[in-house]
Amino acid sequence: MSERPKISAVVHTYNASRHLGRVLEALKVFDETLVLDMESTDDTVAIAESHGARVIVKERGEHRIPEAYRDFAIHSAKHDWVIVVDADEIVPPALARFLYAEIERDPSPRAYLIPIKNYFMGRWMKAYYPDFILRFFNRVGAHWPYQIHSRPEHKGPVVKIPASRTDLAYIHLANETVNETIAKMNSYTDREADRRAPSYRWWNFLYQPGYRFFKSYILKGGFRNGMPGFIHAVHDGIYRFYALAKIAERRESKRPLKDIDCDVENLTEHDHN
Repeated sequence: MSERPKISAVVHTYNASRHLGRVLEALKVFDETLVLDMESTDDTVAIAESHGARVIVKERGEHRIPEAYRDFAIHSAKHDWVIVVDADEIVPPALARFLYAEIERDPSPRAYLIPIKNYFMGRWMKAYYPDFILRFFNRVGAHWPYQIHSRPEHKGPVVKIPASRTDLAYIHLANETVNETIAKMNSYTDREADRRAPSYRWWNFLYQPGYRFFKSYILKGGFRNGMPGFIHAVHDGIYRFYALAKIAERRESKRPLKDIDCDVENLTEHDHN
């Protein structure tokens, strides 16, 4: 009788103590839990160790996104099958059972797109479900690019878990507030601007923010989530506008200053004041 395939759960953390205990408790069904920590200053590491996780601490430096060490982490795991989990995501027991059954049935390399339940202002945003994320795969020959919101490049086909299987969906515990969403926007749009800069054209301003709102509120059905859905859709449009504005700012700042009528050497005392 062949041995059951093994799975490593990989969690990325930075000051993640808020939900980490619940996250790690749900991962005990797997054969290994590896926590890759980016020099947390709270008790994240202590919580991880108390739950029996293997902890690796990497220098945070200028890195502000987990993708900085995604590739390192998956290749530091003990087993080839890895499930990647953020420190505010719960893997339901039904999903763990499903994945073990899948790789026992067919051990060939592949990846799985998993639905996720996102919450905003205390409400499950069903309009944005299933919002598939690629988080379970065989890491042999795989690579995870250092780019925000990137997904692993790997060998083999991609299997999509049906959205109708809500019992198999990740549960995102973040339940973000408006304040938290706005706080994240600045750093996220910095990286979004890096990614979109090569394809930027000035006329993108004329339609992309508006279309982003329309897609979120109408096409995805955000209107069905009431006021939280409307606010979330407006945020989506503003997010794209700020990303475009940052690209434009970088390009404009490279041009020489114009219409500067000031003799610096002859500034009067009044001008200084």
